[in-house]
Amino acid sequence: MAGVIEKRRELLAIMREYTLENGFFTINDIADATEIARSTIQDWINRLVTEKCVAVKEEKKGRAPAKYVTTNVMMTSSCRRIFTTTDGDWVTIYHQCMSTGCAAFCEYHHRLAGGVIHDVRRDGRILIEYAHLGTGGSDIGLYPKPAVGVTRVRKDGQYIIQTIRCVGGPAYSLTDMMAMAVGVCEVHLTDSGMITEGEVVTRALTHLIIGLDDTDTKEGGATFALALGLLQYLAKMHEVIPIGHAVAMLYPYLTECTAGNSCSFIEIAVNPEAVDHVVERAVRFIEAESLSREWGLAVKQGFIISEGLRRFGMAARGQVVTAEMADTVADSENIRLFGGNGRIGAVAAIGLSREDNAILLNPGDSPDSASGSFTPLSGKN
Repeated sequence: MAGVIEKRRELLAIMREYTLENGFFTINDIADATEIARSTIQDWINRLVTEKCVAVKEEKKGRAPAKYVTTNVMMTSSCRRIFTTTDGDWVTIYHQCMSTGCAAFCEYHHRLAGGVIHDVRRDGRILIEYAHLGTGGSDIGLYPKPAVGVTRVRKDGQYIIQTIRCVGGPAYSLTDMMAMAVGVCEVHLTDSGMITEGEVVTRALTHLIIGLDDTDTKEGGATFALALGLLQYLAKMHEVIPIGHAVAMLYPYLTECTAGNSCSFIEIAVNPEAVDHVVERAVRFIEAESLSREWGLAVKQGFIISEGLRRFGMAARGQVVTAEMADTVADSENIRLFGGNGRIGAVAAIGLSREDNAILLNPGDSPDSASGSFTPLSGKN
């Protein structure tokens, strides 16, 4: 079914482009553009006409082919991408929107609704939600009630299924837009009067946090730049969805550091069967591109940061920590380590993930003010 959704999205995009450019499209136009058999394109057009996504502009007349138009060339989905990563019984839902206003709307209402959502964050047009597998009630309705909420999240084999209840504009998004988002496999809808409920199906992807440090020298290079380059390199892989890149400042008075003693981490979502291949490519990339022989790379599977790992990250901001300490923490957290002395900062970088920029960039801030951490295993959610 995921392949069908992707093909539908691809064909509709091509049809919209022809409609905008020429005012119509024919079966031959789409067949030539996609190198798909005309009979198959005809089947797709018939289906899209039934779904009212495509309309007949002119019927076939003699040798003149039928002309079609997409029914709404001005409106494309505001939901650009929706995907999910898992860590035990926890799920992170990523919803990339075309509009900061829409993303802010969903952030507000999803937080107000509660349900199975334990934490909601927004990074520009990307909504990030942490949910526990299970069911949670939300009283959805018109103001002052929340207009939309996630009431259930469950795992079915390799898929994550989130149940969304909504009214008004969010209902339009659920019924007409979410199925068009990259990463969505299926959307199942039910209508209960004023309330619309739907199940949004996505792949259960593996969450990787990759920490990086000591890739530069006093003569050149920068760890943040190489980490960003690594993210861009891995994002080209079909099995990878990029999530983000961050810079963290460690103990600033370390005499051996090349400049300000900062490290970096990136986060990616990966098809579970491709994890080892992705890690292997990441190590090869850093080994080839690092200017320092002391480069270090750490890889953690999952997004939950335990108290022990967080404490190590915080400690590295205010004092000298050793490679032996980093190795011990990594072993206890099942973190894979590669490289040399830079593995200290690489592990610390992972320990600082989920923190606000005020903590990441200012090692003088008290660790007690680190309210941005997401550590469900210790109850901080």
